[in-house]
Amino acid sequence: MKIVVMNFSGNVGKSTVARHLLSPRMENAKIFPVESINSDGTQDEAIKGKEYGDLLQALSLVDDAVVDVGASNVEDFVALMKKYDGSHEDFDYFVIPTVKNTKQQNDTISTIEALHEIGISAKSIRLVFNMVDDSDNLQKSFDSLFKYHAASKHFTLRPDSVVHENEIFLKLKNSAESISDILNDPTDLKGLLKAATEPEDKMNIAAKIGIKRLASGVTKELDGVYKTLFQ
Repeated sequence: MKIVVMNFSGNVGKSTVARHLLSPRMENAKIFPVESINSDGTQDEAIKGKEYGDLLQALSLVDDAVVDVGASNVEDFVALMKKYDGSHEDFDYFVIPTVKNTKQQNDTISTIEALHEIGISAKSIRLVFNMVDDSDNLQKSFDSLFKYHAASKHFTLRPDSVVHENEIFLKLKNSAESISDILNDPTDLKGLLKAATEPEDKMNIAAKIGIKRLASGVTKELDGVYKTLFQ
């Protein structure tokens, strides 16, 4: 299975969805980031045609992959899918994470429209409601998207495809560890805590125990979201 994660808007958690929701449940599928960085560290806002062609070739060599398209590259990525006629058919799904802010919802609609214009079917366009507060009323918080779906039917909307806010995503933002890495770590943290004598060591181990508990809870949620998203 090959999935593109995209949204015209930034700050919707695309990389979080690619890294923590999708890849671990696709046999740890390789993530292909489409986010060009210049040598001076600044972002190049255009993916070139050759780079897109190279990406398609690389994808042809693997069975499972997640393509994480940075917000600054989405417009060019869509244009190149049109230029390389039929290349959108190389992808099984287009997953669009969204959050409740009005701008992000409007950008989500624009993303769906752009994909629809290429000819991508509604069954291939899947929405993930991301960073949802436990107290939010989903339909009220994402009213624009529910109304747009009712009017257009240009994408697949599943109200259970919800990833709630969780501090673990922020804690792991700049970490090489994934949620699955933490959960599968065999270290006996409770044993280490019991054996520790220094307060600083105890605090560090206790923090790791807390993160592992968060990892366990969020993994159950992500398992459910993944199942709902692709059922």
